[in-house]
Amino acid sequence: MAEMNPSNPLVQALLTDFYQITMAYAYWKCNKHNDDACFDLFFRKNPFRGEFTIFCGLEECIRHILNVGFSQSDIDYLRQVLPDDVHEGFLEYLLNLDGSDITLHAIPEGSIVFPREPLITVEGPLAKLQIIETTLLNLVNFASLVATNAARFRLVAGEDVRLLEFGLRRAQGPDGGVSASRYCYIGGFDATSNILAGKMYGIPCKGTNAHSFITSFNKLTDLDHIEKTINGCPCTMKDFIQICLSYKEAVCNLLKVNSSETIEGELTSFISYAFTFPKSYLVLVDSYDVFNSGVPNFLIVALALQSLNFKAIGVRIDSGDLAYQSIEIRKAFNLAAEHFGFDYFSGLSIIGSNDICEETIASLNQQGHSLNAFGVGTHLVTCKSQPALGCVYKLVKVNGLNRIKLSEDPIKTTMPGKKVVYRLFGKEGHPLADIIQEDGEPAPEGRVLCRHPNVELKRVYINPTSFKCLQKTWVKNGKVSEQLPSIHEIKKLCENEIKMMRKDHVRLLNPTPYKVSVSEAMYQMMHRMILEHTPIREME
Repeated sequence: MAEMNPSNPLVQALLTDFYQITMAYAYWKCNKHNDDACFDLFFRKNPFRGEFTIFCGLEECIRHILNVGFSQSDIDYLRQVLPDDVHEGFLEYLLNLDGSDITLHAIPEGSIVFPREPLITVEGPLAKLQIIETTLLNLVNFASLVATNAARFRLVAGEDVRLLEFGLRRAQGPDGGVSASRYCYIGGFDATSNILAGKMYGIPCKGTNAHSFITSFNKLTDLDHIEKTINGCPCTMKDFIQICLSYKEAVCNLLKVNSSETIEGELTSFISYAFTFPKSYLVLVDSYDVFNSGVPNFLIVALALQSLNFKAIGVRIDSGDLAYQSIEIRKAFNLAAEHFGFDYFSGLSIIGSNDICEETIASLNQQGHSLNAFGVGTHLVTCKSQPALGCVYKLVKVNGLNRIKLSEDPIKTTMPGKKVVYRLFGKEGHPLADIIQEDGEPAPEGRVLCRHPNVELKRVYINPTSFKCLQKTWVKNGKVSEQLPSIHEIKKLCENEIKMMRKDHVRLLNPTPYKVSVSEAMYQMMHRMILEHTPIREME
């Protein structure tokens, strides 16, 4: 299926850790490579001091499984780096490896998820599942982290403010930049400045201009050589300049600005940009002086466009006190709307950028800003406040036997066996808790006993009004078994899932932990295995 190739050509069989290959060789030497195995991919703690995570990266995991395999050049390279005594039969095994006998179950991409829940469960031959471990973790960890970060930005910004992702230049390389754009969009952003991500994934692209464009102009005479007309109008550049100048004194008088102090080069750049993009005139106004030059020059050109029946979009500010500036700019727009009789001027966009982070938006909200949108880059795509999610991939079953890994840290003790996760809903429609059950247990019914996985006395009865099984089988024996949603459907799912949660679970400051419990049967099986695999110490 050519259309189901990995989005990134770097996602291939060799995108794994060396020890995965050496373990696979040891399995092969011991004739365990075809043992029937089951692995879970999950995380232990929500990121960003929050109490929720957005699961992403599933489609890329599916694409990898459908296409996993080693080329002859891969085998030639492995022959060089593996120990000299590696049997040629193992290399032949790798050359013929594919995903035809792998089955993948997972929670839908874009879902809200919680610690210790199996986001992905894979079944198949032990060695194959071992080889794909690192790749699956790589595809899920950053994707889920950045989508969660984006969702938090959306929560703090609110539904009415547009969020624009401007992170490509600060991202961790081209791969991180493109991935970040994709998963920021899913997490709640409206558009990206990243054109390649826009093309690859159908994300809306937005952008204005940079300070370099504005400072590249000096005088109105810089535009004398332009003979073209403005889009769809007989108006020439010379005519357009004169229209702009006809509004200059009126605008400056209205805003109580000395017209001789406005920067002619800035006005020239605005005229040039509006002449080129009369339907999307939105410019930076802080290259020189926001109130004594930028805003007056913007309004001069906006009025000239209006005289030709084009509507300006707004301005961007990239430095200084964003709250104060946005409030004062909005006052200027309201004055212009009233004075010149164009009501839409009151609603012109004001976009704030300037190293925006979650805390910045929260502070701006407290100050009562007048921004319509935020352009966010570094803190968003680099996940600056937390660099990794910490997903893990653990063996939970082999040849029909449940397997467990113990730890002195209870949270690192794995939950054995293949599992099914149900979400229990209350009478108000909010999820009350998730319950992890053994595969094969009947679905929750009536009064459900939910137990803490580790603490014996923490248990509660829940009477859900409804429930749903979170997992679906997306790949069965190497073939897609469930229709994959579009990026826009995944984004909508993410939005709906967050709206469905109780507000205290998803609030950004001191959120209430969401209950992830286990069934009575799961609890008993898990703790029986803990006792069986914990040696009894002797003392003298």
